Amino acid sequence: MGVSDYIAGLRKQIGHDLLMLPSASAVVVNDAGELLLQRRSDDGRWSIPSGVIDPGEQPAEAAVREVLEETGVRVTVERLAGVALHPTAYPNGDRCEYLNVWFLCRPVPGQERVAHVADDESLEVGWYARATLPPLNDYERLRIETTLDGGETAWFARDGAEVPTV
Repeated sequence: MGVSDYIAGLRKQIGHDLLMLPSASAVVVNDAGELLLQRRSDDGRWSIPSGVIDPGEQPAEAAVREVLEETGVRVTVERLAGVALHPTAYPNGDRCEYLNVWFLCRPVPGQERVAHVADDESLEVGWYARATLPPLNDYERLRIETTLDGGETAWFARDGAEVPTV
Protein backbone atom coordinates (compact mmCIF):
# COMPACT_ATOMS: atom_id res chain seq x y z
CA MET A 1 0.00 0.00 0.00
CA GLY A 2 2.93 2.36 0.56
CA VAL A 3 2.81 5.62 2.46
CA SER A 4 -0.64 6.66 3.68
CA ASP A 5 -2.09 10.05 2.79
CA TYR A 6 -1.79 10.96 6.48
CA ILE A 7 1.99 10.32 6.57
CA ALA A 8 2.52 11.91 3.16
CA GLY A 9 0.81 15.06 4.43
CA LEU A 10 3.04 15.18 7.50
CA ARG A 11 6.15 14.63 5.38
CA LYS A 12 5.17 17.60 3.17
CA GLN A 13 5.34 19.76 6.28
CA ILE A 14 8.47 18.38 7.95
CA GLY A 15 10.50 16.88 5.11
CA HIS A 16 12.91 14.16 6.28
CA ASP A 17 12.91 15.32 9.95
CA LEU A 18 12.16 12.88 12.75
CA LEU A 19 8.56 11.73 12.86
CA MET A 20 7.22 9.69 15.79
CA LEU A 21 4.61 7.14 14.71
CA PRO A 22 2.58 4.32 16.26
CA SER A 23 3.06 0.97 14.56
CA ALA A 24 1.88 -2.61 14.89
CA SER A 25 3.60 -5.88 14.01
CA ALA A 26 2.64 -9.53 13.90
CA VAL A 27 4.70 -12.56 14.79
CA VAL A 28 2.62 -15.08 12.84
CA VAL A 29 3.16 -18.72 13.73
CA ASN A 30 1.43 -21.64 12.00
CA ASP A 31 0.63 -25.08 13.47
CA ALA A 32 4.00 -26.42 12.28
CA GLY A 33 5.78 -23.68 14.28
CA GLU A 34 6.88 -21.81 11.16
CA LEU A 35 7.06 -18.03 11.07
CA LEU A 36 5.58 -15.84 8.34
CA LEU A 37 8.19 -13.38 7.04
CA GLN A 38 8.39 -10.84 4.26
CA ARG A 39 11.35 -9.32 2.47
CA ARG A 40 10.68 -5.60 2.38
CA SER A 41 10.82 -3.65 -0.86
CA ASP A 42 12.08 -0.40 0.73
CA ASP A 43 15.35 -1.79 2.07
CA GLY A 44 15.46 -5.46 1.01
CA ARG A 45 15.63 -6.83 4.55
CA TRP A 46 13.56 -9.68 6.00
CA SER A 47 11.03 -8.79 8.68
CA ILE A 48 7.81 -9.72 10.37
CA PRO A 49 4.74 -8.00 8.86
CA SER A 50 4.49 -4.46 10.26
CA GLY A 51 3.09 -1.07 9.53
CA VAL A 52 1.83 2.26 10.78
CA ILE A 53 -1.40 2.35 12.74
CA ASP A 54 -3.91 4.55 10.93
CA PRO A 55 -5.71 7.34 12.82
CA GLY A 56 -8.65 5.81 14.70
CA GLU A 57 -7.42 2.22 14.20
CA GLN A 58 -6.77 -0.09 17.14
CA PRO A 59 -3.26 -1.65 17.24
CA ALA A 60 -4.46 -5.28 16.99
CA GLU A 61 -6.66 -4.37 14.01
CA ALA A 62 -3.67 -2.71 12.36
CA ALA A 63 -1.53 -5.84 12.83
CA VAL A 64 -4.22 -8.02 11.23
CA ARG A 65 -4.62 -5.54 8.35
CA GLU A 66 -0.87 -5.30 7.72
CA VAL A 67 -0.46 -9.10 7.55
CA LEU A 68 -3.29 -9.35 5.03
CA GLU A 69 -2.07 -6.41 2.93
CA GLU A 70 1.54 -7.59 2.80
CA THR A 71 1.20 -11.40 2.67
CA GLY A 72 -2.42 -12.20 1.73
CA VAL A 73 -2.77 -14.26 4.92
CA ARG A 74 -5.75 -13.78 7.26
CA VAL A 75 -4.78 -14.04 10.93
CA THR A 76 -6.25 -13.79 14.40
CA VAL A 77 -4.50 -12.13 17.32
CA GLU A 78 -3.77 -14.36 20.32
CA ARG A 79 -2.06 -11.91 22.65
CA LEU A 80 0.03 -8.81 23.06
CA ALA A 81 3.68 -9.87 22.95
CA GLY A 82 5.68 -6.66 23.36
CA VAL A 83 6.08 -2.92 23.02
CA ALA A 84 9.14 -0.76 22.36
CA LEU A 85 10.38 2.42 20.75
CA HIS A 86 12.79 2.01 17.88
CA PRO A 87 14.35 4.49 15.46
CA THR A 88 14.47 3.87 11.72
CA ALA A 89 16.19 5.73 8.91
CA TYR A 90 14.98 5.01 5.37
CA PRO A 91 17.07 5.05 2.18
CA ASN A 92 15.25 8.21 1.02
CA GLY A 93 16.41 10.08 4.15
CA ASP A 94 13.16 9.94 6.13
CA ARG A 95 13.70 9.41 9.86
CA CYS A 96 11.09 7.88 12.15
CA GLU A 97 10.85 6.67 15.69
CA TYR A 98 8.16 4.04 15.99
CA LEU A 99 6.23 3.14 19.10
CA ASN A 100 5.85 -0.49 18.02
CA VAL A 101 3.34 -2.91 19.53
CA TRP A 102 3.71 -6.53 18.43
CA PHE A 103 1.31 -9.43 18.74
CA LEU A 104 1.41 -13.22 18.56
CA CYS A 105 -0.91 -14.16 15.69
CA ARG A 106 -2.10 -17.42 14.16
CA PRO A 107 -3.28 -17.90 10.59
CA VAL A 108 -6.96 -18.61 10.10
CA PRO A 109 -7.22 -22.35 9.24
CA GLY A 110 -6.21 -23.01 5.62
CA GLN A 111 -4.42 -19.66 5.22
CA GLU A 112 -0.86 -21.05 5.32
CA ARG A 113 -1.07 -21.96 1.65
CA VAL A 114 -2.18 -18.52 0.49
CA ALA A 115 0.94 -16.60 1.55
CA HIS A 116 2.10 -14.46 -1.38
CA VAL A 117 3.43 -11.02 -2.21
CA ALA A 118 0.20 -9.05 -1.89
CA ASP A 119 1.37 -5.45 -2.35
CA ASP A 120 4.33 -3.33 -3.39
CA GLU A 121 5.80 -3.37 0.14
CA SER A 122 7.04 -6.97 -0.16
CA LEU A 123 9.54 -8.58 -2.53
CA GLU A 124 9.12 -12.09 -1.10
CA VAL A 125 6.88 -13.78 1.46
CA GLY A 126 7.25 -17.19 3.05
CA TRP A 127 6.98 -19.52 6.03
CA TYR A 128 10.24 -20.36 7.81
CA ALA A 129 11.20 -22.79 10.56
CA ARG A 130 13.11 -21.08 13.39
CA ALA A 131 16.21 -23.11 12.51
CA THR A 132 16.19 -21.87 8.89
CA LEU A 133 15.25 -18.19 9.20
CA PRO A 134 16.70 -15.86 6.56
CA PRO A 135 19.08 -13.13 7.79
CA LEU A 136 17.28 -10.90 10.32
CA ASN A 137 18.44 -7.80 12.15
CA ASP A 138 18.56 -7.69 15.94
CA TYR A 139 15.22 -5.88 16.28
CA GLU A 140 13.41 -8.55 14.24
CA ARG A 141 15.03 -11.24 16.37
CA LEU A 142 14.04 -9.42 19.57
CA ARG A 143 10.37 -9.35 18.55
CA ILE A 144 10.38 -13.00 17.48
CA GLU A 145 12.25 -14.27 20.54
CA THR A 146 10.22 -12.26 23.07
CA THR A 147 7.02 -13.50 21.46
CA LEU A 148 7.97 -17.17 21.27
CA ASP A 149 10.17 -17.50 24.38
CA GLY A 150 8.81 -14.79 26.65
CA GLY A 151 5.86 -16.57 28.17
CA GLU A 152 2.46 -14.95 28.50
CA THR A 153 3.69 -11.56 29.74
CA ALA A 154 4.27 -8.82 27.18
CA TRP A 155 7.90 -7.75 26.81
CA PHE A 156 9.00 -4.13 27.29
CA ALA A 157 12.33 -2.38 27.82
CA ARG A 158 13.08 -2.17 31.54
CA ASP A 159 15.42 0.09 33.48
CA GLY A 160 16.86 1.90 30.48
CA ALA A 161 17.56 -1.25 28.48
CA GLU A 162 18.51 -0.48 24.92
CA VAL A 163 16.36 -1.77 22.10
CA PRO A 164 18.25 -2.78 18.94
CA THR A 165 17.96 -0.25 16.12
CA VAL A 166 16.94 -1.10 12.60
